[in-house]
Amino acid sequence: MIDFYFVDVKSIHSDIPRSEFTEIELDNLAEIILESGGIIQPLILKPSGLETYSIVDGHFEYYAAVRAREKNPRQGEMVNALVISPKVENLVLKQVEILRAKDSSVGGEIPTSGNKAENKTKSKTEKKPSDSNIANIELRLEKYYNELKTEFIQEKQRIDNKFKQLEKEQKEDIKPLDAFNDLEISQLTLRLKDAGGFSDKDVNSIIQSIEKERNKKEFGSLNDVVNRVKIKRGKQERKGISDKKMVEIVDRWLRTKFV
Repeated sequence: MIDFYFVDVKSIHSDIPRSEFTEIELDNLAEIILESGGIIQPLILKPSGLETYSIVDGHFEYYAAVRAREKNPRQGEMVNALVISPKVENLVLKQVEILRAKDSSVGGEIPTSGNKAENKTKSKTEKKPSDSNIANIELRLEKYYNELKTEFIQEKQRIDNKFKQLEKEQKEDIKPLDAFNDLEISQLTLRLKDAGGFSDKDVNSIIQSIEKERNKKEFGSLNDVVNRVKIKRGKQERKGISDKKMVEIVDRWLRTKFV
């Protein structure tokens, strides 16, 4: 199984030392990563612990991402990656080998892992890639980058929508005293039932008293609610909400988000 994630650079480990790559190459790629907003070839990772990962492929890109984070901790905090199940690791590595061989055959391979010797400039006698092959690679990279950019925008939009939803819920929440004064009777009934400790009969009696009293004059305080709201038991009349019960109700309401 393969999943696409944005992973914290600090949670990734490579078993290839950073010294295998030149700092100039890493610094150059780090600058491009920061300017473009990410790497166009995601790291391939596998879980190594609780929210920690080891690199299957992409050691060069990883150390470039580390360098990007060193240059700009905030912008370089996360890196796009494909997280694979250990069960398919061998299959993924076979894909990587095939794709690298294909890239090499069309005129160039993007450095992902290995040592300095593999990343040295090729011999002058080696056949140079044609303009058409270079253009083909650039188109493929541009297409892949655009796909990643689209996914990033969609993920950002999802997060923004979630924040807006939370802000809306927070705005819709109401202060306890305002609930007794302004909330619709049906909603206030549900809140009193949610607070617990009342029978349905008592809740209905309390609601009738609240509706009657706030039509006369709005409640000035929660203590005013306690003093004015009454329920009848036979011919006797007593407080509908005791001081202790009011404290319990307010505590419950403050810990519960109502929409």
